[in-house]
Amino acid sequence: MALQNIGSANKDDAFYRYKMPRMMTKIEGRGNGIKTNIVNMVDIAKALARPASYTTKYFGCELGAQSKFDEKTGTSLVNGAHDTAKLAALLENFIKKYVQCYGCGNPETEILITKTQMITLKCAACGYVSDVDMKDKLINFIIKNPPEQKKGGKNKKALRRAEKERLKEGAAADEEQKKLKKEEKKKSTAASSKEGKDSKVAKKKSSQGSDEDHSSPTGSVGDENEEVDNDDDVQWQTDASKEAAQKRIQEQLNAVTAEMVILSTDEPEEEKKSKPPKKTSKVENGEAQSTSHEILTLQIKENLKKGSTPVQLRSHLESHPGSRQQLLNALFEALFDGVEKGFAKDVARKKDYLVAAMQEDGSQMAVLQAIESFCKKASGDAVKESGLVLKALYDADVLEEEYIMKWYRDGVAGNDKNSQLWKNVKPLVEWLQSAESESEEE
Repeated sequence: MALQNIGSANKDDAFYRYKMPRMMTKIEGRGNGIKTNIVNMVDIAKALARPASYTTKYFGCELGAQSKFDEKTGTSLVNGAHDTAKLAALLENFIKKYVQCYGCGNPETEILITKTQMITLKCAACGYVSDVDMKDKLINFIIKNPPEQKKGGKNKKALRRAEKERLKEGAAADEEQKKLKKEEKKKSTAASSKEGKDSKVAKKKSSQGSDEDHSSPTGSVGDENEEVDNDDDVQWQTDASKEAAQKRIQEQLNAVTAEMVILSTDEPEEEKKSKPPKKTSKVENGEAQSTSHEILTLQIKENLKKGSTPVQLRSHLESHPGSRQQLLNALFEALFDGVEKGFAKDVARKKDYLVAAMQEDGSQMAVLQAIESFCKKASGDAVKESGLVLKALYDADVLEEEYIMKWYRDGVAGNDKNSQLWKNVKPLVEWLQSAESESEEE
């Protein structure tokens, strides 16, 4: 049986994991008794995880014709002669309204009927709850014939497992290339670190030698000046440090005068001690880091306004001395500053910039930490879509499930474990865990 991707938006994606059979119809009867039989309606409904009676009734409502689904025989009939293409188009509308998540577009949703008789779709992937249009003609039929509550979802999980196995075969060559690149990078890093160590040792030796040459001999000030004059290589005459100055003063002056001088030179030190130096340095460092982050963010925004491509932006980021985490934090803030609703769609649209900035091992974890840092400053509407953001990056192969789950485990075990962020991404993590556990069982 020929298969096609679920959802017209995914029809050209050769690697899309969710499939359903192509619709097959048959015209039966003649005259006023002519009917269209959807031959494989049971298989289609099974792939969509919806009762076949829903799709059959939807056809009848949209076409203004009587429709009937026989539960015993699995026969789906709609009065009148209807083209397969027309019925397939109606099925696509049904999928958009009653199957696909309104947030991430994933077809792994469950129909829920609330106590107030409202119908919603809960996504098993991102956790988003979609509100169905209650004015649709099929609503009353669904409320009168509620779907059975899911206990497993094994069919969808089986599809995910089969897709994973297929993708593993295609990713084998990529893994080999990654290993080769890592080995080459380790060799180049080892060589550069060795050169750096050698240069440091040479500098240390030269500095030790110069210290020995420049050390002041004990004696009078006049003797020191004479020795300095005899040595043309010496660049300075005496040790200008405060300790050496105090030592020379003590040697030249009497005990009383030396004590007075020492007291006068110690007064600024006492004033400095009254101010906590460590506290001040931390504030200064924090201000410097904050200023550096703001400057980098503004620079990235300027580049984006000028229409920089992801490759051009990567060149700018590589020239910056900041760490990979600092660069991704600034990039995320520059790309999505002020975003509220539609955060996930914005991330999916601009994901190429994130991919361009991910050039090192561990960049996936840095991206996740950048999302966490951004959500701490973002609006509540943006944080609500954090699960959708991760799902979009996961579907685009920007993030892998092992990094997402590790980041989530570290987050819920940390000091900020009660953050709304972890509650919003929990459904996605559970969805990934269930898929992984099913594959391990097989």
